Amino acid sequence: MKVAIVGASGAVGQEFLRVLDERNFPIDELVLFGSPRSAGSKYTFRGKEYEVKLLQHNDDFKGVDYAFVSAGAGASKEFAETITKYGAVMIDNSSAFRMDPDVPLVVPECNAADALVRPRGIIANPNCTTIMMVVVLKPIEALSHIIRIHVASYQSASGAGAQAMAELQQQYQELVEGKPVTVKKFAYQLAYNVIPQVDVFTDNGYTKEEMKMFNETRKILHSDVKCSAMCVRISSLRSHSEAVWIETEKPLSVEQVQAALAAAPGVTLQDDPATQTYPMPLFTGGKDDVYVGRVRKDLANENGITLWLSSDQIRKGAALNAVQIAEYLISQK
Repeated sequence: MKVAIVGASGAVGQEFLRVLDERNFPIDELVLFGSPRSAGSKYTFRGKEYEVKLLQHNDDFKGVDYAFVSAGAGASKEFAETITKYGAVMIDNSSAFRMDPDVPLVVPECNAADALVRPRGIIANPNCTTIMMVVVLKPIEALSHIIRIHVASYQSASGAGAQAMAELQQQYQELVEGKPVTVKKFAYQLAYNVIPQVDVFTDNGYTKEEMKMFNETRKILHSDVKCSAMCVRISSLRSHSEAVWIETEKPLSVEQVQAALAAAPGVTLQDDPATQTYPMPLFTGGKDDVYVGRVRKDLANENGITLWLSSDQIRKGAALNAVQIAEYLISQK
């Protein structure tokens, strides 16, 4: 098994290395690729040192079975044909191909079989906020069709990459020391702040991030569900959270929903108000599952359920989901 990681030096690229190692993914040969800035960097994987190669239009992907790509939409579009030319399965973490009709958009807990039909050799990894939400929606959809969703996301600095995480830590340090605050990755200072914008605005007043949740949810679940999202950047370092309001065709009890979530793959139910037990980013960082709590009836909708979830954006929201796709494909051979 020959595996390539494109964007190896980024936050998701580094997480790929950790997840592949932890899950004992079968690798006989590993190749790392990056931009001119990261080419030449060296990383250790399973006791062996690997040097990042410059991503180029050549034959470097010959013999590669799976290419995990997290180098941005521009690089994915430019190099997709180069990566897939010799038969490699490109599992792409960017937004480049997610809504293309001939590219499956896959969350293994929800629609793993979609990955088997990939005419261009590309499988798209969904947006992180969408991934963690649909993992929770799937078992509820099995109880009753979900008609509409309202969701507010609380997204950590990690969603904007390793440099954004470093900048948040730097801002707190600068504030403690009374220095001018460095602001580069976001429109405003994130430390001690909440920014009601993730990604750029579109013509309808929603951001691209919010529209991803609308469009991607429908494609993954093969559903006509409508999702209205408000995506917010908060000053946690790692793991995103979401408050979700779900309307189903028929009313569901809290107990029904809790039982379905507790039994669902990739979900951990943490829901005990009496002991103040609920998911928080402080504790979901580095974990594989999507953690769910605060399950209750929606007081404004007879057919509504509302809940809270938290999950590691870099892990399940990116690297882990991509690796699980590859694991599924291997299992089907």
